[in-house]
Amino acid sequence: MTDVLQNDAWRQAHLGYLMGRALQRFDARVLVLMAHNVEVPLALSNLAARGQVSAAHIHVTRHLALQGSRLTDLAASAGITKQAMGKLVDQCEAWNLVTRTPDPRDARARRVAFTATGLIWLKAFQDAVAQTEAELKQAVGSQVATVIAIGLEAYAA
Repeated sequence: MTDVLQNDAWRQAHLGYLMGRALQRFDARVLVLMAHNVEVPLALSNLAARGQVSAAHIHVTRHLALQGSRLTDLAASAGITKQAMGKLVDQCEAWNLVTRTPDPRDARARRVAFTATGLIWLKAFQDAVAQTEAELKQAVGSQVATVIAIGLEAYAA
């Protein structure tokens, strides 16, 4: 126990911490690029630029199926609670990124789907992710970036 209390540098040096920090940096860069994308409606750009759109909102962008998803499926895919996803979807709906419609397979359920504006946002997300990945490759080198990608794919599987 004394070793832990005397040397706690490991808490900011282990892989989980580093992966979390890398994800925060990656998502922050993606949001900056999206805020400056000329295709994104000005209101959304302003929200993103002022930090109103956060990495949490990226969960919706990242996990919502193109044909739409039930809220429970969307939350499960993002690894967050249905209630938390519901709040994110409420905000995205207010920003006209998504809409809720009746689920044709279950009258009790609703589907969340991208709006036309949401599809523009999704394209901006795709472009921002591609640029951020290119910046990562430039920062660490193409071979290291490839090893990182292969390693993370294997670990996440």
